Amino acid sequence: MTDAGKEVATLAGGCFWCLEAVFDDLKGVDSVESGYMGGRTANPTYADVCSGETGHAEVTQLTFDPKQVSFREILEVFFVIHDPTTLNRQGNDVGTQYRSAIFYHSPEQKAAAEQVIASMGTAKIYEDPIVTEVVPASKFYMAEDYHQEYFRRNPAQPYCAFVVRPKVAKFRKHFLGKLKK
Repeated sequence: MTDAGKEVATLAGGCFWCLEAVFDDLKGVDSVESGYMGGRTANPTYADVCSGETGHAEVTQLTFDPKQVSFREILEVFFVIHDPTTLNRQGNDVGTQYRSAIFYHSPEQKAAAEQVIASMGTAKIYEDPIVTEVVPASKFYMAEDYHQEYFRRNPAQPYCAFVVRPKVAKFRKHFLGKLKK
């Protein structure tokens, strides 16, 4: 828990620009920060993480109000906007830094993540097995300033136009009632 009953969720699902752009629009999410987690190098840079040598994943760390949006609802969005069945890959982004992971901050988050993954597996939502890691949160390293709010500041950049924008559109289509006003 953070201040005033807020909670933190940390998710990895490919490029952090995509996740940040989606979760910025989710009702109940107060802030979204792009960064790195799950590695063994202190204070990694983007270049360090992209090398694949640090073990970090690109993540988004959300601060949210559980009275407005539950952790399970956040996970529902997460599983719609990325492919949790590809190991260390999202589209053309390949490497351990692009793995699918839920970094839990409490036993309740761990249990919720495991339950959601199990129910999706039972329902055979995906043809292939879900490979999303469910691991304890470790130190969060904020990404460089130019990565923060990247999509909002660079909507015409080719990666944003062809990769991020479709994910944001998919989110808005599936979760219209959960958008910030």
